[in-house]
Amino acid sequence: MTVKAGHDRDTGADALMRLISRSGTDVLFGYPGGAVLPIYDAVYRHHMRHILTRHEQGAVHAAEGYARVSGKPGVVLATSGPGATNLITGLMDALIDSLPLVVFTGQVTRGAINTDAFQEADVVSMTAPATKHNFRVRSADELPEVVAEAFYLATSGRPGPVLVDLPKDICAGSLENVPESIHDVVLPGYHVTKTADIRAVQRLAAALQTAERPVLLSGAGVIHSGAADRLRDFAERCHLPVVTTFLGLGSFPGSHPLFLGMGGMHGTFAANMALSECDLLVNIGSRFDDRLTGNIEKFAPDAQVAHVDIDPSEIGKVVKTDYGLVGDAGTVLCQLEEALNAPLPDHGSWLNHLRDYRAAHPLHYDHQQSKRELLPQYVIERICRFAGPDAVVATDVGQHQMWTAQYYRIESPGHLVSSGGLGTMGYGLPAAIGAQIAAPGKKVVAILGDGGFQMTIQELAVIAGQKLPVNIFILNNHTLGMVRQWQESFYGERYAASIPDVQPDFVRLAESYGITARRLSDPGKASETIKAALEADTPILIDCVVKQMENVTPMVPPGKGLMEMTGA
Repeated sequence: MTVKAGHDRDTGADALMRLISRSGTDVLFGYPGGAVLPIYDAVYRHHMRHILTRHEQGAVHAAEGYARVSGKPGVVLATSGPGATNLITGLMDALIDSLPLVVFTGQVTRGAINTDAFQEADVVSMTAPATKHNFRVRSADELPEVVAEAFYLATSGRPGPVLVDLPKDICAGSLENVPESIHDVVLPGYHVTKTADIRAVQRLAAALQTAERPVLLSGAGVIHSGAADRLRDFAERCHLPVVTTFLGLGSFPGSHPLFLGMGGMHGTFAANMALSECDLLVNIGSRFDDRLTGNIEKFAPDAQVAHVDIDPSEIGKVVKTDYGLVGDAGTVLCQLEEALNAPLPDHGSWLNHLRDYRAAHPLHYDHQQSKRELLPQYVIERICRFAGPDAVVATDVGQHQMWTAQYYRIESPGHLVSSGGLGTMGYGLPAAIGAQIAAPGKKVVAILGDGGFQMTIQELAVIAGQKLPVNIFILNNHTLGMVRQWQESFYGERYAASIPDVQPDFVRLAESYGITARRLSDPGKASETIKAALEADTPILIDCVVKQMENVTPMVPPGKGLMEMTGA
C-alpha cells in the first residue's frame, strides 16, 4: 500500500473525514450518540453533508438507495450498542442485494471493551454474517489503511457492505502524518477476476451457435457492472429473447421487442415459459434465487445452463451449471462477442412462439371493475404513464412491489430501487430519500404499502426537513396484503394478524410534517390526481385507498415449477 504524506496532526475523527471525502462520497447518512461524538464534531468542522435520519435503519436503507442510483458507496454513521444493532437488518439487505456500503460504528473506548460498559455491544461478531467484511480499528495509526481497504472491499468484485468499528478514544486521539491519499490496496487472498477463462468462453460461444431455443437471463449483476448497453447490443446481434430477475429490471429496456418480462413467482407467462422450454439458458449476473426458479427440480428441465458471475461461489450453488464463467458481466459479454465468429442459427420460430405466449397470456386485471373501484394495478399504470421513463421508482415490500414490477415499465438501469433478497418491509421510504439525494435532478417516486410505510414512517421528517421532492404513493388496502393473499390461498382464508384493527390517517400525518397530502379513492379522479402530484416540485403524499382483497397474479404456488403458474 502506498501513502502520500498530508496533514501533520489530526484527531482520528479528522482523519476519517478527510479519508471519506477523498473516497468520492459526498454525503453521510446517520444518527449521533455518545460514542461517535468526536466523529460528529469533525463532521461539523469539516462541513461534511450529513443526513440525519430518524432511526439507524432509515440511515442504512437511505444509503442503499443512494448506492443503487449513484453507483457510489453509501456511507453510514451510527453510535455504539443499540445504534449499531439497529443497522443489522439494513446490512443484511445490502449483503444479499450486493450493494456497496461503508458503515462506521462507534464503540466504547478500548480500555472498556469486554467490560459490559454502557452501550457496549460486540458489533464485529454480530455483523460478521451480515457484511462482506468488517474491521475493528485497534490503533490510530491503522485507521487510514483500514478505511482504504473498507472502500476497496465494498466496491470491488461483488459489491457489499463493509463495517468499521471505531473505539471512541481512537477517534478523539491524535494521529500524526495523516496521508493525503492511499492507493494500490493489495489484500492477500482477495482477488477479483474480471476476465473469464477463454476456454469457457469459447465453449459457451459454441453452444450458442448450435442452440435452437436460447434465452438470456439478466440479473442485478448486469446493472452493478454497468453492462446494460452491452447486454442490449449482444441480444440484438444474436436475436436472443431476454428475461430479467426482479432486481434485474432495468438491465434491459422494458419496451424492447426482445424483452419477455420478469421471470419467477409473479413473472409473466411468456418469461416463465421461456425459462421452462429453452434448450440453453445463459444467466448473466443472477443468483438463481428461489423466487425466480420455483421448484428447482422443474427449473429449465431441458436446458444446458450457463452462469456468468463475478462471485465464483454462486456458480453451481443452486442450479447445476454446464458452463461456468467467473468474471465481470460486461467484460464477459465482450469476450463472447469476440468468440462468436460464425452466424447464429435463425431463432425466428422460437421468438414467434414466445411472442404468441405473450399475446395469449398478457398481464391482466379487471378493467371494468377498475372503473368502479380503485385497483392497485390501475394506479401503478397511471403513475408509470405520467412519471415518464426517466423517473426513479422506489418500492417497499409486498403486493405493491410485485404489481410495480409487473405494471411499471422500467427502461434503464438504476431506475428501480427495492429490497430483493431479504424482502425488508420499511425499506421503501428511506431508500427513496437516498435515491433523491443521489439524483437531485430526477423525479423520484415512492410506491409503498400501508404496512411497510408504518415501519419507517418517521423518515417523513427527513423529506420535509431536506425539502426533497419525493412523490409518495401509498397503496392502502388496510391489510398486510401479501400475507393476507397467502392466507387466502394456502391457509383456508384464516386471516390471522394480517388485517390491522387501527390505521392512522396518512393524510393528516403527512400534513403534520408539513407535507402536502391527498386521499384518492375515486377511480374517476385517478388520472387527474396522480398527474397533478407528479407535476409537483415539492414533497407530496397520495393515500390511494385500493381494493383490499385484490391478489397478485399470475403466481407460481410454492413447490410448483414455473410452467405451473396460476392466474395467467
